[in-house]
Amino acid sequence: MTVLWFATPRDVILVEGPDAQTYLHSQVSNDLRPLQVGQSCWAFLLQPTGKVDVLVRVWRRGEEAFVLDTDAGFGEVLVARVNRFKIRVKADVTPLDWTCLGVRSADGADLVAPALDASDHMGVVVGWGGGYDLLGPEPVPPADAVPGTEADLLAARVAAAWPAMGSEIQPGETIPAETGVTPVAVSFTKGCYPGQELVERMDSRGSVAPRLLQVVDVPADAAPGDPLVRDGDTIGTLTSVAGTRAIASVKRSAIVA
Repeated sequence: MTVLWFATPRDVILVEGPDAQTYLHSQVSNDLRPLQVGQSCWAFLLQPTGKVDVLVRVWRRGEEAFVLDTDAGFGEVLVARVNRFKIRVKADVTPLDWTCLGVRSADGADLVAPALDASDHMGVVVGWGGGYDLLGPEPVPPADAVPGTEADLLAARVAAAWPAMGSEIQPGETIPAETGVTPVAVSFTKGCYPGQELVERMDSRGSVAPRLLQVVDVPADAAPGDPLVRDGDTIGTLTSVAGTRAIASVKRSAIVA
């Protein structure tokens, strides 16, 4: 099995202090209480209306230290959202100039992440598409992995139907149910957090989002923003394209199982 590693641009912040866990737990869509030092999970930071501000990864780096990262270019949105309700909270928010390396198999097979403790140079954090990521000031790729290209990374993300900020997720517009990642980014048993009402209401009523993400075949000259047409009808829009495969935002009435 060929294992690839990629430089994966991410914006990273540290939230540290005696109130870091309780405050972050009150803000994100996932349950942070079970996280032990070194563990990580995906979560949304939502607006009170339930729209997504950012999709983030939360890594518990210490007893009072949490590292949050999101897609490159959305760090300012992340910082602003974390600080929005931080009143009389004993926790500091600090941007980090860190690097992320994604590790994936070339055929999409699941990989077993190495058992590393949090260290000064990198940590192992949850990834998507059956792989894992290495995050830190100086992450080192696995010895058995070979460098992948940006095109390889995009192809892997498209194959996994993993949403990216600015492509599949538009801050202030997208709702969690449209992203396809609520099973890994939302806890339906935790306490309240901003935006929870919409998420819980859709779940309790069995509601389906008006648009859903789907991987589709496309012509070789397709590009993001192109309409997805079936039988002469426009049923969606391409959001990310890798060769002849793409992620499309598709009307729920046109979804093919």
